[in-house]
Amino acid sequence: MWVRSTMAYRTSFVMMALGNFAATALDFVGIAIMFTHTDTLGGFTLPEVALLYGTTSTSFGLADLALGTMDRVGRRVRDGTMDTLLVRPVPVLAQVAADRFALRRLGRVSQGVLLLAWTLYRLDVHWTPVTLLLLPLMLISGAVIFGAVFVAGAAFQFRAQDASEVQNAFTYGGTTMLQYPPTVFATELVRGVTFVVPLAFVNWLPALRILGRDDPLGLPGWVDFASPLVALVCCALAGAAWRAGLRGYRSTGS
Repeated sequence: MWVRSTMAYRTSFVMMALGNFAATALDFVGIAIMFTHTDTLGGFTLPEVALLYGTTSTSFGLADLALGTMDRVGRRVRDGTMDTLLVRPVPVLAQVAADRFALRRLGRVSQGVLLLAWTLYRLDVHWTPVTLLLLPLMLISGAVIFGAVFVAGAAFQFRAQDASEVQNAFTYGGTTMLQYPPTVFATELVRGVTFVVPLAFVNWLPALRILGRDDPLGLPGWVDFASPLVALVCCALAGAAWRAGLRGYRSTGS
């Protein structure tokens, strides 16, 4: 329904998608400006940083397209409109994901894909069957991990009710952090996004394998391939949190 509503005004949709594309592209413009004053950032060249940027933007863009409306859960809990979703014969999670579905978010995805294509053209790496397979696995697993964070953040809103910005700190804030090399951050922060909120598995660890660089934490080599497993674990935990949030939901009585 929301897609049909959007496409009823095609010019508006194109303008909004292009605006979304341009707004996200400005992030990389800022990174490119940095490289006019330096050759490396944390030991990474511009094409290498662009690989990190392209992969995380694409993964996050896919998750944001599918589940970006999860921040509306807190508002529905506060005003009691969550009750409407509960009485429909459709999973509540699917309804929340489809609520005001914004097709314009394809602008972020397309920007990430285009930058990733440019990066792969510019990168001087030795491609093997393993690294070629690792790239699509990284993109898919990253999208799933971000999606799990969206769902877990929405589940938290059943309790906090006004915590959408807490969720955004891990989603939008997380994707901004992953656009930069791990070497520019403190070791404690890198450990936190590896073992606590495993955002490092979105692109940092797999990308280091592709680029042939050492892991700053000195983890075993097989960890670079653990993104699909981490994504499954994140989905299981987020699903459990979501079900617990629904079971604990109490209507406003309005």
